[in-house]
Amino acid sequence: MYTRHLLYIILFLTTLITACKKSAFLDARSDSSISIPTSIADCQALMDNDVDMNGYSLSGYPSLGETGSDDYYVNNSFYSQYTATDQNAVIWAADIYGNPEVNDWDLPYRTVLYSKVVLDALEKLHPAAMELDSFNNAQGSAFFFRGFAYFQLAQIFTKPYDEGVTDPLGLPLRQTSNIDEKFTRSSLDSTYRQIIGDLSAAIPLLPGISLSITRPSRAAAYAMLARVYLSMRKYPKALLYADSSLQLRRELMDYNNVVPTGDLPFTRTNPEVIFGAAMYPTGPCAVGRSFADSLLLASYQVNDVRKTLFFKGGRFFGMYDENGYAFCGLATDEMYLTRAECYARTGNIDAAMNDLDSLMIKRMSTGTFTPYTAVDANDALQQILQERRKELLYRGLRWTDLRRLNKDASTATTLTRTVAGTIYTLSPNSTRYVYYIPSEVISFNKPNIQQNDPR
Repeated sequence: MYTRHLLYIILFLTTLITACKKSAFLDARSDSSISIPTSIADCQALMDNDVDMNGYSLSGYPSLGETGSDDYYVNNSFYSQYTATDQNAVIWAADIYGNPEVNDWDLPYRTVLYSKVVLDALEKLHPAAMELDSFNNAQGSAFFFRGFAYFQLAQIFTKPYDEGVTDPLGLPLRQTSNIDEKFTRSSLDSTYRQIIGDLSAAIPLLPGISLSITRPSRAAAYAMLARVYLSMRKYPKALLYADSSLQLRRELMDYNNVVPTGDLPFTRTNPEVIFGAAMYPTGPCAVGRSFADSLLLASYQVNDVRKTLFFKGGRFFGMYDENGYAFCGLATDEMYLTRAECYARTGNIDAAMNDLDSLMIKRMSTGTFTPYTAVDANDALQQILQERRKELLYRGLRWTDLRRLNKDASTATTLTRTVAGTIYTLSPNSTRYVYYIPSEVISFNKPNIQQNDPR
């Protein structure tokens, strides 16, 4: 029954760590073990494995949120090519899984496991003074990756955070690096405390800017905390961390100077990328396999360079990755929009418009930009949310934005799709904004793990 979980993952940890046999970590029993790093170099090599840790190649972070979002419209030809799981997610079915392999669950928990393996190994090491920077970087990376992975999982498998509301159904939180460990669900509050705790622990350990965008940095940890607090609707804290990230990394590309050499105009290492990561490339997240929502396309101004760079024949090619991976990492444009939104929500209209102007002057054709103005904080907020919608599509952020914005009636959205002549609807705050935990996870961990609310 669990043969799909007995996969062989070869981890080239320089030449020091042997290959290790792994299960899907939370939902299958295995008689194998993971090779334990025995040096700082081993630990760093494991964190530098960008296939597993950053989601490159046929790996990745959850894409079901993007599949459930309104970034695209359903083309029947593309729809017929999607997996059964993606087809079900497109129409917000109750139980979406068409096969036992659920990458949106398995792959982030692999990242969590590898992070825990490194943290456990580092606890046993005693670095010399000359090794301390390397030790800190490996440890900070493990904290960051674990927090990053847990946040991605929480957007798919738990309800959105709601201040003052007690919810027992958070994520299972790994306590050991034993792959046979059985799990119970933490509370939602505990889940977010874990995420924030991991990212906060990473900050003093990491360099301000990393040697590579695949490595975490302080700028990335600040940016991730801004994303987390924004999802929690804790806007003053999101403002603080977005600002902290921008103090370290603030460069924006002038889209007028981007010269595409093919369909994919942006590189993985472009100046805006703070931290590189990708979603699992399936369904509408696969490059060129969906058409952007027609109303969204129509909302771009004539002089908006994004419309030319992002779209070809209505299909989205604007991911920040020249290989076509669905970018879900951290970038400065997101931080400008987050800080602008938080300024608007805290009543600083001038600062909000300044941040919006800083971004939009880089997005409009040269000589056509007109500064934004707002009559009040709400007007500023609406303009910022509109540009956030047009700037950050296909990054896995729209699902999280819908979940938080649906908590306020003034920004709630009812989603509709037409597939093969049938109209489907997703109402604000529907239980279908939370996906079921895969059935094999429930079965293996009985009676410890409770399924999400019935749909």
